[in-house]
Amino acid sequence: MKNTIDIAFKKANKQNRPALISYTVCGDNNKKTSLEILKSISKNLDIVEWGVPHNCPTADGKEIQNSSYRALKNGIKLNDIFQMVKKYKNNKDSKPLILMGYYQMIFNYGEKKFIKECKKAGVNGLIVVDLSYPDNKKFSQLCKKNSICFVQLIAPTTNIKRMKEIIKISHEMVYMISMISTTGSALKVTTKKIMKNYECIKKINPTKN
Repeated sequence: MKNTIDIAFKKANKQNRPALISYTVCGDNNKKTSLEILKSISKNLDIVEWGVPHNCPTADGKEIQNSSYRALKNGIKLNDIFQMVKKYKNNKDSKPLILMGYYQMIFNYGEKKFIKECKKAGVNGLIVVDLSYPDNKKFSQLCKKNSICFVQLIAPTTNIKRMKEIIKISHEMVYMISMISTTGSALKVTTKKIMKNYECIKKINPTKN
């Protein structure tokens, strides 16, 4: 059975358009509001990303750091997030959902337990920003066994050899980082440069999302 993330991309491709993916921080500014925001925008999206709040979000810019701080201040916990995913998935307009966060929370929670809860809640994909290839191979396989898409990251500095290796073991989707910076920063590279990297990925594997 195909992962719903792949199905969402295929649907967008058939309609000759890019897939629209949202990003919000789970629990900002509180659990109820966060869930209502996601429900309200879901109808117009293909895939949703929910950021897992972290007290040291080193890859994130000021806006997301502040968003995480508000959520943590209001007491959001990992188990709350799993419950919120379940509630979101009961919504008629729910879309494939990706959790995006840091490895420390997974390590502390326990990899197998974390994946088990993700599957039970209805999580479709995971982005773990500080667990890069090849260190993520074992965890990636664990995700695949549980029908969860582990999203590999490709940086602007990734060479062709490494890029080929990452794409070869990747699941339904890869995440191409547009520039060397924190998430939410002002765009410091041209769209031409971004498209060049995108075309490089497509040349290696034309079917890769």
